[in-house]
Amino acid sequence: MHFILSMINLGEIKSVVAPELERFASFYEEALHSDNYILDKIGHYTLKHKGKQLRPLFVFLSAKCFSPASDATYRAATFIELLHSATLIHDDVVDDASERHGFASVNALYKNKIAVLTGDYLLAKGMMIALENHDYQSLDMISETVKNMSEGEIFQLEKAKKMNISEDDYYQIIEKKTASMIASCCAIGAVSAGASPEQTETMRQFGINAGIAFQIRDDIFDYQSDNISGKGYGNDIKEHKMTLPLIHLLKKSSPIEKTLIISKIQLSGKKKNTIDSIIRMAKKKKSIEYCEEKMNFFIQQADNQLDKINDSEAKDALRKLLYYCIKREV
Repeated sequence: MHFILSMINLGEIKSVVAPELERFASFYEEALHSDNYILDKIGHYTLKHKGKQLRPLFVFLSAKCFSPASDATYRAATFIELLHSATLIHDDVVDDASERHGFASVNALYKNKIAVLTGDYLLAKGMMIALENHDYQSLDMISETVKNMSEGEIFQLEKAKKMNISEDDYYQIIEKKTASMIASCCAIGAVSAGASPEQTETMRQFGINAGIAFQIRDDIFDYQSDNISGKGYGNDIKEHKMTLPLIHLLKKSSPIEKTLIISKIQLSGKKKNTIDSIIRMAKKKKSIEYCEEKMNFFIQQADNQLDKINDSEAKDALRKLLYYCIKREV
């Protein structure tokens, strides 16, 4: 099933679970509350500058594909969002980032030590919510996600030193780093609504393929100076990240060209003329087109998974969300 991408509206998608999202806001705000002044202040700050909260949306739509949202669904969405917030705070520390979505990052405001401890606190808070309510399956799924994300990040750092990541390595990394989170959203939503193990696995596979496609979309944005995301371009090159466009470019280059490209990135990758040069080479080798083909493959794989579950308004909205995220401006 295909949609005219420009006609997909996030507000329309959210309207399918509008009451659930409204109630979730209270759940999440309560979870962020702390008797500690600094933690409570940071909690309110992150809430004020939250993004589009697509992950809770995946949770509620996945749940509603099978039955109305239960209290377990709200707890699952809260746990997922706490994990996501903790991950962003930790990522900003690792990347020494001073901004997040145009606002000062937590580490920029409170320094690294408090930022790391805040991320730990948010993760612990999510685990406590699950344990106190005996949501053991949700806890198991999210613990697996945390493990996968950490493994993926470390594997990427290990491989990035020599810039020798293969395409297979790349898929392994993004499945763990990015797709595992979306997969958890979908699987945990299904579980909270009483889905069978087979249905839960279908939703998990949907999330894996959707997450891989979303990451490839981000990779493509970084190689498009005229991208619609609102983000800058060339950041992956500046950070020596081996994303799919660069992996394909190196694969299609001669040994001499490959050595030259790697040298340019390592020696002057932060310079605009180097970034523009690498992007021109990627376009010449049709690396962007290759990435778009791969993205569309994983989108179709995700779409096919939805064919396995019964038709519903939530299923249609989930499918629209899948396509929205590949044309998104976030």
